[in-house]
Amino acid sequence: MMSSDEPQASTPLQTVQASFSKAQRQYQQTLDRWTPHVLQRWLGTLGLLVVFMLRIVFSQGWYIVCYGLAIYLLNLLLAFLQPKFDPSLQEDLLADEIEEGATDDNGPALPSQRDDEFRPFVRRLPEWQFWLSATRASLISLLCTTSGVFDVPVYWPILVVYFCVLFALTMRRQIQHMIKYKYIPFDIGRKARYGSK
Repeated sequence: MMSSDEPQASTPLQTVQASFSKAQRQYQQTLDRWTPHVLQRWLGTLGLLVVFMLRIVFSQGWYIVCYGLAIYLLNLLLAFLQPKFDPSLQEDLLADEIEEGATDDNGPALPSQRDDEFRPFVRRLPEWQFWLSATRASLISLLCTTSGVFDVPVYWPILVVYFCVLFALTMRRQIQHMIKYKYIPFDIGRKARYGSK
């Protein structure tokens, strides 16, 4: 008869789960230690991208992998530059409510115009997630260059031209959106101080 004080023999599945859980905790602790070091994190990712680009240039291959990484990073950049709550969608919803006559005159209302209240810029993709996703994508792309399966022969100048056109068009649209709704996704200059002489 076994008593409850005796340790039970662990199965191989429990051993694997315990080691996976331990590795997950160590990974999360490492990420938590890197969180406050923004400049160092981005410099490390930039170094990883430089290594990747050198690998592409010197090996004369894996252009599809490079193009895929560039498109993914462009998608991340656009999500980083966009506000979490799109003002154009809010403007459309407000216009729909006005058309339907769904105004509420029962009491005091919250500010309904953009200039009535200060709203901080909240990104659709936070800086931490942007960095983490860009770093993971760069590592995966670098690992893809170690296999010949991903070295698909393509005429790379077409990919470069297509990416440049795509980048110019999407950034033009994003900048027009930023100008139209008067938001800047970056902190430029010092914070304004009120009441000081």
